[in-house]
Amino acid sequence: MPSSLVTWALLVIGVSLAFAGLQTIHLLAVLLWEDSRTVGLRYFGQSLEERRRFKRTLRAHARLLRPILSAASRLAPFDFERASFSYRGISAPKGSCSPESFERAVAYEPRADDVFVVTQMKSGTTWMQHLVYQLFLRGKGDLTESGQALYAVSPWLEGRKSVPLDAAAPLGDDRPSRLIKTHLPARLCPWDARARYIYVARHPVSCFASCADFIAENAGRFSPDPETLERWFCSEKMWWGSWPSHVEGWWRRARESDQVLFVHFEEMKLDLAAVARQVADFLGLSPPGTQELQRILGKCGFEEMRSHAESFEMHPPHILATHARLFVRGAADRHADVPAAVGRRIGAWCAQELEGASYPLEPMYPDVAAFSGECGPAAPADRR
Repeated sequence: MPSSLVTWALLVIGVSLAFAGLQTIHLLAVLLWEDSRTVGLRYFGQSLEERRRFKRTLRAHARLLRPILSAASRLAPFDFERASFSYRGISAPKGSCSPESFERAVAYEPRADDVFVVTQMKSGTTWMQHLVYQLFLRGKGDLTESGQALYAVSPWLEGRKSVPLDAAAPLGDDRPSRLIKTHLPARLCPWDARARYIYVARHPVSCFASCADFIAENAGRFSPDPETLERWFCSEKMWWGSWPSHVEGWWRRARESDQVLFVHFEEMKLDLAAVARQVADFLGLSPPGTQELQRILGKCGFEEMRSHAESFEMHPPHILATHARLFVRGAADRHADVPAAVGRRIGAWCAQELEGASYPLEPMYPDVAAFSGECGPAAPADRR
């Protein structure tokens, strides 16, 4: 090979390596910066314009880092094992949570005035949080008007990126309370017989559909394939535990204690006014008057919340999700969006896992119970 070609080849290789090195250093610096700027109230405690400015800066970095992100998505696709950690047998997402944040959450001693909104992920958490928030404030909560974020006033118990528990002010006058979100299973959630716990369950296949959307929005080009998602959902590797074990644990707790109100997402879709009255009664609040209730329902409507989505961000933006949609459909029949064969396998697996359990699967989700006896997803080792 002529020496000039060798020189040019070496030059190209050198420039490519230098570019890759600079991109790697840039990416690591951005990852550290974005995390440090989003812990606690450093993101959600900012004004709407300040949060938007952070997103614009992050988008600029994402554009500059497109080459290395594209290469990384091919060389190191999304892997649930790498993206998760385990705490006392429960899998959880790295970044938004940590072993230390779980440890603090489990060790927390609830106050008598604490109100916990509990769900398995993607089961109506933010919707119920906002409903309780508006009930406390008699429909006068001004998140959307002020641009304030829900996580600036409502702590996420095991999360790293919301208002800390000790900085969260009680809400309302009837029963001043802190409004706390958690996905913890019943066996790990801190318990106090004087506190209140509102649990929301959702059709398992609808939950799967929403989880798939959520991961796709946040992992972007790193998103796992549908088969991987299905195997993860139908296992105890799912974050915060599987749908059957999570629902069964909280159903048992609700049957054992009047301090737990068990609600279904589909009930909220069918008659939010009835659920609002039920929640108000459960919390010991004065029944909302006609005008108050209309105000509450108006502010908690899906379209209203979607049109002010920046007040209801479920976590801060990051380098892979600078344009993530916060609300996709919010429908009661999301399971209809899932391929029939996938829905049957998920339903069969849930029905199998709940055999002999106390949760009334058949009256609540008869279409899922109807799959009992069929084969669920194969174990990873069986899929070659």
